[in-house]
Amino acid sequence: MKENKNPIPQSASEPVITIKSHSSWTALELGDLWRYRELLFLLTWRDIKVRYAQTVLGASWAVIQPLLTMVIFSVIFGQLAKLPSDGIPYPIFTYTALLPWQLFSFALINSSQSLVGSQNLVSKVYFPRLVIPIASVLPGLVDFAISFLVLIGMLIYYQIPLTLRILTLPLFLLLAVMSALAVGLWLSALNVEYRDIRYVVPFMTLFWQYATPVAYSASLIPEKWRLLYGLNPMTGVVEGFRWALLGTGRVDGMVMISVVIIVIILISGLAYFKRMEATFADVI
Repeated sequence: MKENKNPIPQSASEPVITIKSHSSWTALELGDLWRYRELLFLLTWRDIKVRYAQTVLGASWAVIQPLLTMVIFSVIFGQLAKLPSDGIPYPIFTYTALLPWQLFSFALINSSQSLVGSQNLVSKVYFPRLVIPIASVLPGLVDFAISFLVLIGMLIYYQIPLTLRILTLPLFLLLAVMSALAVGLWLSALNVEYRDIRYVVPFMTLFWQYATPVAYSASLIPEKWRLLYGLNPMTGVVEGFRWALLGTGRVDGMVMISVVIIVIILISGLAYFKRMEATFADVI
């Protein structure tokens, strides 16, 4: 490549931004997220305000959804089907699992549509596109925090004592966020090119919920199938929540398999997202 001997003069006080392309599709440049942290905060806050804008019940929806689901599950699976709940009252048994699942499903649906929903921003302004799916996942933590207050009340009502296991709860919460972001990265990037992804996500979320031990106990899974069952990343998250809060279940190889799967999906999702990032503005 020949050197340009007549460069365009620049003012000494004028900042120069150089955008370089990388030959390696694994150059993730995660450091850009820190430089654009204010944008990440603004997009997250925007999504939180839009979620509750012009609503009658406001943030109460964060509680109504898991509570109604808990009631339905308690009647169908607890009273009619009489599924075992490891000696724990069925309502709190299923509500404890619904909290991480609600966070996961919310993030999954929002992140899958995040890039397409930010079409004008993506096509006109330069910033790390990774900011958009992350900003669509984080508002789910607000709903989780509100719903968790109800869970504390239920723990007191059912007189379930907390143990030192609760100190591991932030770890399982982190795994839930990582799991949601990992799948969301794949879906958001795929949705730019294949718009029918938006029709697949609701069905996939519904199927995934019944493939996860939300309405039933993981103890129902035969021992020889537990490791295979752990290939579902949310299995380890839900089992970890119940273990940390209710003292049921166990953190064994099944949970470890789920953790490994979460890490693999997240790393591959980051790599695929970065690989497709250069085409977002043109295709979207």
